[in-house]
Amino acid sequence: MTRRGKAVVAREANRPVVVEAIDVESPRRDEIMLKVAACGVCHSDLSAINGTIAAPLPMILGHEGAGTVVEVGEGVTGFAVGDAVISSFVNMCGKCRYCLGGRPNLCDVGARTFATLPDGTLRTTDAQGLPLNIFSACGVMAEYATLNVNNAVRIAPGMPMPQAALISCGVMTGVGAAINTARVEAGASALVIGAGGVGLNVIQGCVIAGAAVIIAVDLADHKLETARQFGATHLINAGREENLVKAVKKITGGGADYAFECIGMGKMVEQAYRALRRGGKAVVVGVARGEDATSVKTASLTFEEKTLTGSYYGSARPLEDFPRLIGLYHSKTLKLDELITRRYGIDEAPQAFADLEAGRNARGVIVFG
Repeated sequence: MTRRGKAVVAREANRPVVVEAIDVESPRRDEIMLKVAACGVCHSDLSAINGTIAAPLPMILGHEGAGTVVEVGEGVTGFAVGDAVISSFVNMCGKCRYCLGGRPNLCDVGARTFATLPDGTLRTTDAQGLPLNIFSACGVMAEYATLNVNNAVRIAPGMPMPQAALISCGVMTGVGAAINTARVEAGASALVIGAGGVGLNVIQGCVIAGAAVIIAVDLADHKLETARQFGATHLINAGREENLVKAVKKITGGGADYAFECIGMGKMVEQAYRALRRGGKAVVVGVARGEDATSVKTASLTFEEKTLTGSYYGSARPLEDFPRLIGLYHSKTLKLDELITRRYGIDEAPQAFADLEAGRNARGVIVFG
């Protein structure tokens, strides 16, 4: 059965998104169809519009979603109609060396799947019957979406859907960078460059891990004040601080134990690395443009034993980490309610992206129905 509903579509690069009617085919083998309840408005979606991420347009946006299963395809045993589900923008085939080695965020199938379902096909067309690509194999900024079962995680009922949606990208990416990738130790010092949606979650990941000093850096004072609410102990406005590295070393007494770059700029990655103490670890979380580059003094890698590494999707193991994050939310350890600055109807999607680009929200969420 084909279902018609509204979706947020990027048709032209560097142009506002459009809201239009689409048709979504019923799921085939190993697929499910969701009635989407909520979808976060993530900077990665914006990156697909402005060219930071090369995306084949036209494309249905959305990879940070949650909803309810309304149809299951042939062979599906792990999901049933009525189940609550969070989308995962990485596939978890369970068979490749990365999945078997406990690193499903690097799944071979996921690495090859960006604008279609894992088998290379689509279930989505526009009102004229022309195919529409789907962002990160999800395309969940829509009233209905058909996903492969390996891009979905079933969760227990009772979780608010807008908050559940945030877990699928921004929260997982940020908290996971601190807990899974960096493995921040209790009592440590951490520098977080960029206090947007992901940076705020890095901050609360450091809080959960027990960091004693958490330095938030941004250009916007209102974002820094939000960072304080999420657990930052020190705030630095980079527009007013002449020497960021010197300021961090003064606060930490020699350099941060961990540094997280959450913007996606090579120059800021360099700053994060230079602000480390000997033996410190810098983690690149932000998504940079393809031509962007980072330069470090090679000798420092040897003589100071610093580490420079990346974190993709917070080194996520979604089947384990999503329920864990939900548990932290229910225990009031993880702030999700506070992340949602504004909720939008789907027809307000162009405004949601304008607000995202202007940095007005910690997180905007499109709520359906």
